Parts: sequence; C-alpha cells; structure tokens
Amino acid sequence: MTRPRKPTRIQREKRAIIMAAALEVFAKHGLRGATLEKIAAEAGMSKPHVVYYFGSKDAIYTELLESLLEVWLQPLRDLSETHDPLEAILTYMRRKLRMSEEMPRESKLFATEILHGAPRTRAQLSGDLKALVDDKAALIASWSAAGKIAEIDPHHLIFSIWAMTQHYADFDIQVQAILGPDRQARLFQEADAYLTDFFIRALTP
Repeated sequence: MTRPRKPTRIQREKRAIIMAAALEVFAKHGLRGATLEKIAAEAGMSKPHVVYYFGSKDAIYTELLESLLEVWLQPLRDLSETHDPLEAILTYMRRKLRMSEEMPRESKLFATEILHGAPRTRAQLSGDLKALVDDKAALIASWSAAGKIAEIDPHHLIFSIWAMTQHYADFDIQVQAILGPDRQARLFQEADAYLTDFFIRALTP
C-alpha cells in the first residue's frame, strides 16, 4: 500500500497562508458570508490555487475549527487536582483572557460558529467538550465540597469565565467605544486585575 506523500515545505507554507486568510474572512463573515473568492483575495492567490490545496470552503472551515478547538480547550484540560484550587482557577481565567488578547480573530470565529447554530461543531460540543467540562466541573465541585473554595455551581463558574474573558475579543468594538483610546492601551491589565479580584472574592470560602 502506497503511503500518502508528505507535503513539501512550499505546500505547507501555502496552506498556512490560506488558513490565515480564511481565519480573517470567516471571523468577519462567518461560514455563510465567506466565499472562496474572498479567501483567495485575502491570501493573494487565485481561487483555483486555493481549491488545489483544500478543495472547498467547508474543508478550510472545518480544519480551522478543529485546530482552534484543540488550542482553545487546552487551558481547561490543564486544570488539575495537583494545583492549589484557587490558583488553578485563576490561572485558567488568565490564560483565557490572554487568548482573547492574542487571538481575537480565533475567538470571533468560534463565536460566529456558535451564533450560526454550530453547523460543524455540534457533535463535538455535545460530545468531547461536554465530557471535558463535566470532568472539570466534578473536580471544582470536589474542591468546593472539601471547603477549599466557596460553594459554587461549577458549570456556571466555567461559563462565567468564558463569558467574562471572551467578551473582550468578541465585543472588542463595543469595549473600545465605551472605554475610549486612553484606556484601550491598558485594557487587558485592567481586565486581569478586575477579574482576579472578582474571582478571589467569589471563590474564597
């Protein structure tokens, strides 16, 4: 049986350029609004060139989402019973906040996917993601039962961390409009300080 040929360096570079362009287009327009023509224009390539490497818009979108979910969920996977409970939760919150600062397009892409009914990730949301969240919720509940953190609904705690960190990426235009340019430069330092204080107050027994 013939093994699939490994992509060359140039092929890997071209695919990376297309993926970066697609991220920009999908983050702005979502799956329905994005087109291969828009992706090709963003990548500085012809449409046939893009089709050669990926075949279809759906194939690009699916690969982007799959790679994004792996990165997006790693901080939650790293939440462990080997760490101090309060510090572990704060570390998770800070990593999520840093991802909103450094990866706003990726956050918007995932938010857009959810807002459009999760056509490509519904099975993962109710499968792998649910299993991961349930597992970490059980860990947080055990910390709460042992008196290491305050009594709290662990699922809603995780939802709150998602909402309070990803807001800065998904609604960045609104945040910038309200706070103005002077505070924008220190936005994430302010957010870190506020959220740290908020969760310490909420979680301290």
